Amino acid sequence: MSKRLIIRPEAEADIANAAIWYENREQGLGDQVIEEVRAAIDRAIAAPESYARFRETPQVHRILSRRFPYRIFYVVEPDALIVFAVLHGARHERHWLRRIQSSWST
Repeated sequence: MSKRLIIRPEAEADIANAAIWYENREQGLGDQVIEEVRAAIDRAIAAPESYARFRETPQVHRILSRRFPYRIFYVVEPDALIVFAVLHGARHERHWLRRIQSSWST
């Protein structure tokens, strides 16, 4: 049974901001970023435990997009995969750490 996907509003905003940034550089690139992030999320859903683990409780994993320099951070729950951050590779890890600390108690 596959896990249901939950994309938190802040991750949706990350994706939208990335798409807007790329679209402003070249028409059509925004859609390509969205497609690439979605492909990475689909890979994570198919094998959520296969990607780098950064924290135990909650269990935070990261998957990289292939074409664009984005890191997708997600939490693995028994019945769901929760995407809570989609960050450019140059952004500091404190951005996802702040989100996880404010959303899940340790």
